[in-house]
Amino acid sequence: MAARVTKRTKAILSSGLHPHYVSLAKTMAKFTGDQLMTSAPDLSAETDSEQLLTAIDADTSCVVVQYPDILGRIEDLSAIAAKAHEQGALLVAVVTEPVALGAIRSPGEMGADVVVGEGQSIGVGLQFGGPYVGLFACKEKFVRQMPGRLCGETVDAEGKRGFVLTLSTREQHIRREKATSNICTNAGLCALAFSIHMTLLGERGLRDLAALNHAQAVSAAERLEKVPGVSLVNESFFNEFTLKLPKEARPVVRALADRKVLGGVSLGRLYPGNPVLEKGLVVAVTEVVTPEDIEAFAIALEEVLA
Repeated sequence: MAARVTKRTKAILSSGLHPHYVSLAKTMAKFTGDQLMTSAPDLSAETDSEQLLTAIDADTSCVVVQYPDILGRIEDLSAIAAKAHEQGALLVAVVTEPVALGAIRSPGEMGADVVVGEGQSIGVGLQFGGPYVGLFACKEKFVRQMPGRLCGETVDAEGKRGFVLTLSTREQHIRREKATSNICTNAGLCALAFSIHMTLLGERGLRDLAALNHAQAVSAAERLEKVPGVSLVNESFFNEFTLKLPKEARPVVRALADRKVLGGVSLGRLYPGNPVLEKGLVVAVTEVVTPEDIEAFAIALEEVLA
């Protein structure tokens, strides 16, 4: 989409972007001819915003960042958006936890042109990897370059409110050779569950849910940081944060699972062969986690690391 808008093919991917997303982008680039710039993150509180600002130039089509990023870090995107727009590029933000937007500034407020994300955590149960509900938003001036369809509100002949297909650039209709998408999956049930949950929450409910998530995560981070040899990487986070362990995290995760504790995701699994990141452990704490869960996790971690 950014390549169509800017007529450029160089995309800068933040090191804070989930490696699975990077892998998919690399696969797509083999067929589209896009040039991708990317790297692995550092196990530190600092993001790669300075490197991104330096890399943006007149050949850049877009800068892709994750918010919060793979380590749970939160960065103000305003400077990156300003530099991208100065060079005629787009800022694309990936939001994997929409509940976070009840507590932190939205990417759009900071100048993002395109925002994509996953809505699973709002009303859609864990389904062994899917199906889930994808979220896609952009500035109005780019709306005709969006893949997929748009529905709008209207009234019927009797004056009743209804929703209809208002914009479709799909290949099964006219001008197929200029289609922007050929994705035909029916995710209507997931979208319905998401919509119901959002309706029940409302703005206040979403903000309360976000506050609860963050409070639980802070409590967990403070407790786990007291485990000997464990340090907290993040200076800021929402409900995911990264711990640095004194040893490789993958066997630690396995040992925790043997104790019936799901202790997070090892960065060594996501970045195999990286000796720095292999000691990183990403932990998520949501509203369903109790103080007893946190204490059980901390005790089990102490036992495994002893």
